[in-house]
Amino acid sequence: MSNDVLAQLEATIRARRAAAPDGSYTRQLLDRGPAHCARKLGEEAIETVLAGAGENDEALKAEAADLIYHLLVLLESRNVALADVLAVLEARGGVSGLKEKAERAGR
Repeated sequence: MSNDVLAQLEATIRARRAAAPDGSYTRQLLDRGPAHCARKLGEEAIETVLAGAGENDEALKAEAADLIYHLLVLLESRNVALADVLAVLEARGGVSGLKEKAERAGR
């Protein structure tokens, strides 16, 4: 598994913008706008946290997959490319997490 899976999912989500709304959950999410997509991401984040804290590995994997999907939907709703997010992560490479966090707090 690689970034190719994420790139393929991103492309599928982008393509769903043109799908019939009654046949695509993704299209329905996108049609409701970024605020709705953000709330759905928040719900999935909570479910992932709960699975991580007390459920089995299979439940955690399933919730993590849902979380990633909803993150990509939110990014698409805001026209933010996954490549741009990955570039931020790449730029942080080799930087201490504590230092990076402190620098962000100072902005």
